[in-house]
Amino acid sequence: MSAGEGIVVAGGGFAGLWAALAARREADLPITVVNRDEYLTMRPRLYEADPAALRVELKKTLQPVGINLLVTEIEGVDLSGMRLMTAEGELGFERLVLATGSRVRRLPVPGAEHSFDIDSYQGASAFDAKLASLKQGDRVVIIGAGFTGIELATGLRGRIAARDPALALGIRIVLLDRASEVGAELGCNPRPMIEQALKEARVEVCLQSQVTEISTDAVRLANGRRMEAAAVVNCAGLEANPSLLSEVAARDASGRLLVDEHLRVLDHPAVFAAGDAACAVVDGQGHKALMSCQHALVMGRFAGYNAARDALGRPLMPYRQERYVTCLDLGGGSAVFTNGWDRQVTLTGQEAGAVKREINSRRIYPPTDAGEILRQAALPN
Repeated sequence: MSAGEGIVVAGGGFAGLWAALAARREADLPITVVNRDEYLTMRPRLYEADPAALRVELKKTLQPVGINLLVTEIEGVDLSGMRLMTAEGELGFERLVLATGSRVRRLPVPGAEHSFDIDSYQGASAFDAKLASLKQGDRVVIIGAGFTGIELATGLRGRIAARDPALALGIRIVLLDRASEVGAELGCNPRPMIEQALKEARVEVCLQSQVTEISTDAVRLANGRRMEAAAVVNCAGLEANPSLLSEVAARDASGRLLVDEHLRVLDHPAVFAAGDAACAVVDGQGHKALMSCQHALVMGRFAGYNAARDALGRPLMPYRQERYVTCLDLGGGSAVFTNGWDRQVTLTGQEAGAVKREINSRRIYPPTDAGEILRQAALPN
């Protein structure tokens, strides 16, 4: 592969896709997105059934605005030579946007390989297949009572019921966490709604419980209890994917690259980072972006915009994302919607559920019309 010029985006998730589109809106430069497959996976929806329906083809959004998609594995970065190393060869760049995402943390216990995850299309597909083989009385153990674990637990019985209503009545669902409260990172305001939803979904919540071993048919807890399990799902949180910049030491505890206000990787002027790969300050109060679709969508736009502007020698725009909300699916068409970093509850029940469905079914999906693509690629006001 010959060296090229322009902007290369490593990763085709939410941040990478919108980085490329924002760069195209700003500059008529060669732009290439490098991704391991041809799809944008609707990762926030992988707690739902039928993962095959939760992917869209990247080329349907990239091709209308003249962005190249290279499907291959990314192997590294040669900073001195300004090249991205891939399984297909080397790709030169003027500016690089790292949007390599995150992965679920591997459980540090013997037998962790026996657990499922809903973090990727492949993982969610394997778990979906496992659900189809469950029998009456089987137990599903979900490790991690955070955002993903709660959404999976509260919706799982209904998901099984869609296939087999009788089976759903007899399945046991257990939600485990080391914390003393469910949804600890979500704060106290939405907790009553979460606890009620778990109760209505007949989820057994086991707090202050630490898994020490996983086997093909059980988990063992630190208190010595052996809990039989037909399936164990790891929802224990995220960490950044291994960085292509192995020599860069400036990272946070989750492995994310530290960036400046323009999303430039510290001490690497030709490299920007966005989404779950970047640790960025979002507002004047010092809050940092979370590993979430909400932050990736906007951060990607800023990274692409700034990479293009930088390549053209134009002024950059500081990344800011002042508004923060959460919308947590609680199963049965219900949800809880909060506003602000203190998570003040503003909508609950079916009303919040309608907002969640709007987000999941429309807002996070990219357009395919060239004009609409470029319109939505603009930086938010």
